Amino acid sequence: MKPINDRVVVKPAEAETKTKGGIIIPDTAKEKPQRGEIVAVGPGKEGNKMTVKKGDIVLYGKYAGQEFNYKGVDYLIMREDDILIVV
Repeated sequence: MKPINDRVVVKPAEAETKTKGGIIIPDTAKEKPQRGEIVAVGPGKEGNKMTVKKGDIVLYGKYAGQEFNYKGVDYLIMREDDILIVV
């Protein structure tokens, strides 16, 4: 995968299956993760270099990105601006 312009491909973290207290969370109540690992980075746009790199763990907005499945794995593709913080 090679994103274009200022886009990145993120592999979302797995949703939590248990609470800190040990209660198992059913599939219907799991929240969509807002954290993931960058697996591919575009070259940037209009001469602006990207500030994130492959392997960075990032936090992004709840509704950021477009979901897609590639070779049986779920990913998100989003603009660099949708990333809130590098952890």
